[in-house]
Amino acid sequence: MKIQHIFFDLDNTLWDHRKNAYLTIKDLFEKQEITLHYHIDFESFHTVYHDINESLWEKIRDGLIDKEYLRKHRFYDTFKHFGVDDEELSQYFEEHFLDKILNHNELVEGAEYILEYLKSKHYTLHVISNGFQEVTERKCILSGIDKYFKTITSADSIGVRKPNPKIFEYSLGLAEATKEESILIGDDWIADVVGSQNYGLDVIFFDVYKENKQEEGLKAITHLLQIKEYL
Repeated sequence: MKIQHIFFDLDNTLWDHRKNAYLTIKDLFEKQEITLHYHIDFESFHTVYHDINESLWEKIRDGLIDKEYLRKHRFYDTFKHFGVDDEELSQYFEEHFLDKILNHNELVEGAEYILEYLKSKHYTLHVISNGFQEVTERKCILSGIDKYFKTITSADSIGVRKPNPKIFEYSLGLAEATKEESILIGDDWIADVVGSQNYGLDVIFFDVYKENKQEEGLKAITHLLQIKEYL
């Protein structure tokens, strides 16, 4: 059956979360004069934060922790790494991070072009995100890409995250789409590729960080414009 529905992951597939987070944390870091008060270099701080945050998101994905745990620990654990045990400072960063990140709405290179292209080809477009419900739709709206999507599913909509098959089932049901006429495009090997494959959904792996994971028959791209090779 011909593909009619395209489901996109959001963060780091269309919305450049890595860049937007970097800019937001840098703003907060400078506003609080962290280097002056604690003698911490921003690039070192961001590197540690990134590693801790990625690890915590993997644990959320695997059902080992909830989002409240992540929100309490990602900045606290980062500061503690540098010998700063300050819950109030960590919570300041957390609360303002979620609010201020939406001031930065950089898209992944080629995102708007490829969405326009796919829309012109009469595909119906959707989002399946593991992000928090309260920010997923705002990211789409504030970056100007909400107009391309018929449905937007966040993990909080159903209470499970990719690769759990229930979120794919829920999103396809919302979209009134079948597996046979659908495909997912995403950058996370476990959540997007393994999750889609286990559910029986075709997938294009956006190898944005050039992990060079190889699998026979797998559709893979390193730039969004390469989607045109498959659709």
